[in-house]
Amino acid sequence: MKTPSSIGEKQKDTTKLFRSLFFYLVLLYSTIILGVASILWAAVTRQEKWSHRFGRLWGTINLWAAGVTVCMNGLDRIDRSDSYVFAGNHQGLFDIFAILAKLPIHFSWLAKQELFRIPVLGAAMQVSGYIPIDRSDHRSALESMNKAAARVQNGTSIVIFPEGTRSPDGVLREFKKGGFMLAIKSQKPIVPLSISGSYTILPKRSEWLNTPGHITITVGNPVPTKGCTIKDRDRLLHEVREEIRKHLTVPEGGLLPDLRVASPC
Repeated sequence: MKTPSSIGEKQKDTTKLFRSLFFYLVLLYSTIILGVASILWAAVTRQEKWSHRFGRLWGTINLWAAGVTVCMNGLDRIDRSDSYVFAGNHQGLFDIFAILAKLPIHFSWLAKQELFRIPVLGAAMQVSGYIPIDRSDHRSALESMNKAAARVQNGTSIVIFPEGTRSPDGVLREFKKGGFMLAIKSQKPIVPLSISGSYTILPKRSEWLNTPGHITITVGNPVPTKGCTIKDRDRLLHEVREEIRKHLTVPEGGLLPDLRVASPC
């Protein structure tokens, strides 16, 4: 005989399945439609900002499809007319949707080269001014960092994930040093982004969504790099990592109680 709890679990699994299938369907069609629109619009206007707006819409639509809400705190800490190197922890796929949808400035991504090989998505990323990086090739990676630094100096912010890849368990990992060399070369501030709650929505290697979900992004205090040299790299890395950690929950490797992830901003 089925117990009420077993019936409830079955209903929950069914809801999860249908929500996941709906999300993946929307993800597929939104990527194709908005990706093609972005490519065609860029060919006509030659302006990256318009392509970035398609990216923002793509992020917003896929958050909606998954039933994920996002709250962004601390935007008063940045001057939206200035350019920065934004550095965030990387809990999962939804970090990308959340940042695209909620960071209200024009920016580019420094993204792994493999993403640029995906049909439509890769071409859309290219026309949007996103910069591929091949970490297996030191010389190529250095060229990408120099290109990114020049873009920041010329007024376009860059978003990086210093962990290099998604956390396998949602816990803050050690940072790689390349992104901090980018910031030093640009002489622009590094802005920490603390992303909390994203991992539980779609854990790494999982196929099914755990939604509805809520993500909190907190913009930390900008860390200046003006006058910094390579000798300051490790200090900057530590300072930014600790600033990110301030706004994460204890299970995420941070300092806040679990309650924060479940509660709206």
